[in-house]
Amino acid sequence: MGEVLDQSEIDALLASVAGEADEAAPPAAVAAGPAVAPSRTDVSSYDFKRPERVSKDHIRALGSIHDGFARNFGATLSGFLRTIIEVRVVGVEQLTYSEFIHSLPNPTCFAIVQAPPLEGQMCIEVSPLIVYPIIDRLLGGNKSDMFIPQRPLTAIEWRLMSRLISRALDHLSEVWRNLVSAKFEIVDTESNPQLVHIVAPSEVVVFITFEIKMNQCAGTMSICIPFNTIESVLSKLTTQSWFGYRSKGATEVERKRIHRNLTKSKVNLAAYLGRAHVRVGELRALRPGDIIQLDKTVGGELVLQIEGRNKYAGLPGQLHGRRALHITRTAAIDEPL
Repeated sequence: MGEVLDQSEIDALLASVAGEADEAAPPAAVAAGPAVAPSRTDVSSYDFKRPERVSKDHIRALGSIHDGFARNFGATLSGFLRTIIEVRVVGVEQLTYSEFIHSLPNPTCFAIVQAPPLEGQMCIEVSPLIVYPIIDRLLGGNKSDMFIPQRPLTAIEWRLMSRLISRALDHLSEVWRNLVSAKFEIVDTESNPQLVHIVAPSEVVVFITFEIKMNQCAGTMSICIPFNTIESVLSKLTTQSWFGYRSKGATEVERKRIHRNLTKSKVNLAAYLGRAHVRVGELRALRPGDIIQLDKTVGGELVLQIEGRNKYAGLPGQLHGRRALHITRTAAIDEPL
């Protein structure tokens, strides 16, 4: 049997145990104070299926670049179709290639484009809602509420649209010249976008959408640029470097081209001999050989109109056996004929 402790020894043992526990416990002030919750860190959601590989600054810079493209392309279309065309950027976003393909109608006008030295390929899609009104306009029609057929383009229609897309690519090459000297050109065309695989379905692409308005018709045009195509020029797409850009003046080649096109332009000129007031009875009684007295004198100047507007005044005469007008001055806008 072990030694039995009396009551005084038990009290001393309990007191010593209580003292060790007090030394190990935290200070009373801390224990008595209110509990402080640990600070929370702000958390933002991230979708691994749609990684954002292009920054917002790059997106804004791409929008600014293609705003200039939209203005130039709209002016070219207006001259090409001989009607007022409005083109504007309605959105620039990044998404996966599969999402881009599934957002397109089928069939549609779909062109595969390359721009050496940029790597890979790009896509341009023009909605049938504006494709068929443009084709109708090119072939001499003038229907604002025409029926939009749900069929692929014919060979002739593709030929017409290829000319239009080629003009768009010329303007793309021009606005991209500040980033890289690339020549955009058509590689192939397709009516079913589901059959085109220029990159993996999960690859990130930049999706630029334009709205094209022609009279009462409107449709969209889309440009799809894979990330690996523009990755090499992203450093030049910073907001500071792009907004500090100033357009260069026209080159000598461009000036000669503009001058050549202007010299080929045709305008209507009309010189008015004068005016006369006759009664209906006198008009019915006119016969060959009768003389009509005009309000102009023999030495009076005639007003020359260009496209229905007063431009010059001059004296009538003959040159090499043909009627001619010797211009003497500039005519006033409201000068009577």
